[in-house]
Amino acid sequence: MQDIPIRINFIALVIALGTFLGFFISYFLIKKSWKRNLPNVFMGVFLLSIALSMLEGWLNYTGYIFKVLWLTNFSEPTNFIIAPLIYLFVTSQFKDFHKNSSWWHFIPFVLWLGYNILYLIQSDAFKYNSNIDVMLLDIPRVKTVQKIPDDPIHIKTYTNFLTAVSFVVYNTLILRLLILKSRSLGQSIVRTTNKTLISLRNSLYHFLIIIIIFIIVKLIFKNDVGDYFIYLYISLMIFMTVVQITNRSSYFDEVSTFLEGPVIKYKKSSLGENEKNIILGSIASQMKNEKYFSKSTASLTGLAKAINESPHHVSQVINEKLNQSFFELLASYRVKEAKNILKTDLGKKLTIEEVAEQVGYNSKSAFNSAFKKITSQTPSIYRDS
Repeated sequence: MQDIPIRINFIALVIALGTFLGFFISYFLIKKSWKRNLPNVFMGVFLLSIALSMLEGWLNYTGYIFKVLWLTNFSEPTNFIIAPLIYLFVTSQFKDFHKNSSWWHFIPFVLWLGYNILYLIQSDAFKYNSNIDVMLLDIPRVKTVQKIPDDPIHIKTYTNFLTAVSFVVYNTLILRLLILKSRSLGQSIVRTTNKTLISLRNSLYHFLIIIIIFIIVKLIFKNDVGDYFIYLYISLMIFMTVVQITNRSSYFDEVSTFLEGPVIKYKKSSLGENEKNIILGSIASQMKNEKYFSKSTASLTGLAKAINESPHHVSQVINEKLNQSFFELLASYRVKEAKNILKTDLGKKLTIEEVAEQVGYNSKSAFNSAFKKITSQTPSIYRDS
């Protein structure tokens, strides 16, 4: 088999970075959300599937796939799990979602995964020739004997078509769902003021763009030659996600040096016990009397400014006196206020999204997660009980 030259350029570097970040984010989304925040679990698995597909795309684009021929086509089954995961991510954010009936969406993925084994067990020589064909390389093929057919029912010829159908069907279902939800609020999906619907609608726009790019690429380029255009756009989406996560991180609300350990964090603090109690009283006053927690922009820095103290000292008092982080304190007050609202006649008429907004949450999923963590119940179940 002939050595294939490796192609490393700006496009390859962008896709490599996007792939790495996709794996990185998916790991933490799944780890931090497991059993607590189902929408984020679906999003984490979605990003993991995307990253696997991008990894194979990067190997094909650079030519490294010829160094690891056993990986050829390893991510193809993810074509049939990506769209269902998007759909489940959306539907799991509404109260009528049925978790136990979501398994059937994964049937095409499981079937294709099993069928793909017939290709994975083929010889390296067979995969070498296959990659030459897919990448339209003008180099000699090698002789090989295929003992077992890799595609006995000749369905792999329609992989791209079936992938496109999956994306179109599921995105149509998502669009229909969002339209129905917005109409139930007496609004349109384009002009809705519901934050959850706005977020999901904007996400849908990106998924629709991916479909359009996918169709255009497959119409213009033969086989998988132009797939890097798809991966470039997905890399852009991942970069944007990283920026959002960074902007919302609580790490930047606290004063901390690089790699500072939590054990020695307040070792050299000049605060005495009396000063700590005064700061604690000011914090309690802001939370109880001013309802600082109800601000969607509430932050450690903002709270410190409101009581004329440094963020470092406020963080220290919350940690040492209450044995909580700032965001745990914030969640406790928000959930307590939400419980009071849900008990009232007005609270029984409000949607969960509206209650979430009143206590300072920007998303229903974040509110549900915090409420369940503290009360072991969802807001809906608590209200009904």
